[in-house]
Order: sequence, then C-alpha cells, then structure tokens
Amino acid sequence: MNPQPASSSRAIVWPSVITVISAAILIGAEVFGAAFAGGWALAILFGLDDTAAHILQAVLFGIGVLIMVAFIRAAQRIEPFTKRA
Repeated sequence: MNPQPASSSRAIVWPSVITVISAAILIGAEVFGAAFAGGWALAILFGLDDTAAHILQAVLFGIGVLIMVAFIRAAQRIEPFTKRA
C-alpha cells in the first residue's frame, strides 16, 4: 500500500486570480453603482423620504454583495485559483 500524504501542496495560479479579481472590480463597480442609482431612482418614483431611500439603497447594495459572491464562486470554478504542485 502507498500511504497518501496528509496534505497535498497547492500552488496559486496568479494569472487566474488576477483575471477574476479584475473582472470582479469591473462588475462590482457596475453592480454597486446600479444599486445606488436604482435605490435613488426608485425612492423618487415612489415619493419616499431620504431615510427610506437610504434603506432601499442598502437593501439593493446587499443584493449586489450576493451577486458578487455568486460571480466570484462561478468564476473560480472556471478559473481555478490553485493547482496541485
């Protein structure tokens, strides 16, 4: 029997990490900008006061965070951050 090592070494694939982070910055700017502007526009559309507008923006910002987490996870499946050394 060949004993398996307790932990296998992994190397970081920097081009994949940089690609995913760069895309996340670009998409994040769009998502969070849309959340801010969308909250502001919806507040005006529905005649909400400033406090309600900020709450709506925070809710949309939270949805944006969920979108970004989903994007990073999906991108990591396509562009793995590590490989076996």
